[in-house]
Amino acid sequence: MIDEELAFAPATELLQLLRDRAISPVELNNLYFARIERLNPQLRAFLALTRERAETAAAEAERAIVRGDETGPLHGLPIAIKDTQSTAGVPTTMGSLLMQDNVPSADAAIVERVLAAGALMQGKTNVPEFGMPGTCENRLGEPGANPWNPDCTPGGSSGGAAAAVAAGLCPLATGSDGGGSIRIPANFCGIYGIKPTHGRVSHFTGTVSDPMPNLFSQNGPLTRTVADAALLLQVLSGHDPRDPLSLRLPPPDYAAALHRDVAGLRLAWSPDFGFADVHPDVARVTAAAARVFEELGCHLEESDLTMEPPYNTYGPIQAADAHTRLGAQFAAEGERMTEFARYMIEYGAGVTTAQYARGLGEIDRFKSRMTTLFETYDLLLSPTACFTAFVNGPFPGDIEGSSIFPEQYWNGAFTLPINAIGHPAATVPAGFSSHGLPIGLHIVGAWGDEATVLAASAAFERARPWRDHRPPIS
Repeated sequence: MIDEELAFAPATELLQLLRDRAISPVELNNLYFARIERLNPQLRAFLALTRERAETAAAEAERAIVRGDETGPLHGLPIAIKDTQSTAGVPTTMGSLLMQDNVPSADAAIVERVLAAGALMQGKTNVPEFGMPGTCENRLGEPGANPWNPDCTPGGSSGGAAAAVAAGLCPLATGSDGGGSIRIPANFCGIYGIKPTHGRVSHFTGTVSDPMPNLFSQNGPLTRTVADAALLLQVLSGHDPRDPLSLRLPPPDYAAALHRDVAGLRLAWSPDFGFADVHPDVARVTAAAARVFEELGCHLEESDLTMEPPYNTYGPIQAADAHTRLGAQFAAEGERMTEFARYMIEYGAGVTTAQYARGLGEIDRFKSRMTTLFETYDLLLSPTACFTAFVNGPFPGDIEGSSIFPEQYWNGAFTLPINAIGHPAATVPAGFSSHGLPIGLHIVGAWGDEATVLAASAAFERARPWRDHRPPIS
């Protein structure tokens, strides 16, 4: 029996052990499924498991290694797939009762790429309904739990993915981020997550349907180390003609970026984006984390960046898009949806063309301001969220006199604006609150420059390593 410590080894190290035949894909697969069997009932990180399929794939991966076949960059490595990403022959519920019997006939592009690279699909991770809020609640079962405190949310919408990675149920997981849905759960669960530049990773869903705008969402990795994220991002990146927004420029060498010297980088630090009400623990930890870059030889300056609360600006666009996609299902079976999904779709039905157009205009204006900022600075730093993981609970209603979005969605204050402009951004574990919950530092790059985000993330990881921090449920 192999040591359970291997469950927390970086994916890069596991791959080397597999290539050296120090462990086998079958042994590694069995290790993770044993942990899933033991811990998933507490975390509810997976909505569905594909154990039999993974075992068959692991056995074939082992035979390929023995034969000396040429193998892919993820050969024999287990991976968890977010349940908003279509999987051929495997249920894809989108976290909704309306979709609980949905079995796609084709894989989404992101799934195609990880499977073609040799990864073993473990199952589908828990998500909120249609990936809408920044929590992990749906009507398919109990909400997802945070391995640092099971009473708290792991965040969303990639909440199950983040919890699974943090608790050592998988070495890698796929996520998607339309307003913070990779970075928020990575922040809440104390792992690394990066949202690439818009279009860097294909958004093709597996089926050709009526055209819909994709103004905010981007697929990407959730991992325990920066090197693991670079590894998975390299596999996921690249042009896909089926996605009209897919970038035609070849992706950088992300692994090479990890070793760049960051001394001399010019960094802007914003504690609140000019509007956010940040918890004192988060403010303290992230400010200290930003100063680490001064130790690394970077030039750090506080930015005068200010903006309006993003949900007032971009909320109407998101809600209108939700109504366009889901309005018919809402009319037919709205009573089976979660309160948040109903709220979003009903709100979207009332959005005017003037509101939508103003939102698009504000996006253009903010893009211009950020382009100007990045003429002076290489990176922008901020907290990842205003607060740490909060207790799972009922829909809390409006906040601060605004009827735009409820409080539990407000954790995207720092992340949604970056989705709107399409820049790459990551969250790195930076410390802990007074209650022992993880806090992340948000690292935003210039458009197209994931390489510098990864270089800074790797330098921070070396200066303040988090690999040995493990949650109580692990």
